[in-house]
Amino acid sequence: MAAGVVAPARSTARRRIIRGAWALIAVVAIVVVGSTAYVISLPGVGDALSRVKQIVALHHGVYERPPPPPRLGDAVVSVEDEHFYDNFVVNVAAGAGRAALGVLQTDRDPGGSTIDQQLAKQLYGGGGGIAATLKSIALGVKLSLSYPKEEILGMYLNAVYYGHGYWGDVAAARGYFHTTPDRLDWAEAAMLAGLPQAPSTYDPLEHLAVAKQRQLHVLDRLVVNHYLTQAQANAAYRERLPLITPQG
Repeated sequence: MAAGVVAPARSTARRRIIRGAWALIAVVAIVVVGSTAYVISLPGVGDALSRVKQIVALHHGVYERPPPPPRLGDAVVSVEDEHFYDNFVVNVAAGAGRAALGVLQTDRDPGGSTIDQQLAKQLYGGGGGIAATLKSIALGVKLSLSYPKEEILGMYLNAVYYGHGYWGDVAAARGYFHTTPDRLDWAEAAMLAGLPQAPSTYDPLEHLAVAKQRQLHVLDRLVVNHYLTQAQANAAYRERLPLITPQG
């Protein structure tokens, strides 16, 4: 009699598991189809490069064709998106998760969580909240599928704001250090890489102590990601920066 009671219970539990599995599959399918439809509905990104050039021209900058300068590119990837070169699916999923979590925790637009998403927001606009985050994620996916990673990074470096009216890495390298992006040393590259997140807060000409803290963080990330040894990072941090004060 006990066996007769147990068998139906096991059968019922098995049916519940199967129904739950099919329900989960259905939900995933709906999400995938809906996400795909949303991505397709957004504008194309074939004009991304021309938009970068427009931003540079608008601010009287100098456009530099990718590939990006090595040290500055490595520093930006290390501090902003260390999984930038990882498997596409892994990178997109991780970036989307970070962006969504940021919105839920702060109830505001946290900015693009990957370089692809940040470039998308820079070029195609955005706003606040979840809608803007979803748009930047979707357009970031389109950029990732349409351009090589080196070109995406190069476009980002050209389009981003570094403070003091310096749009793009060419203007920033020249304006802060009187040099070109490809000739930046590690100390200079780490300083510039730390600026886009908050150009006014980390302005080395106005808030050098805070800027040095940010530079140290970038150097630490370069060590973690095996671009520098700890000794090299320490030496770069101690280096005196040849900052140029703009003439009024």
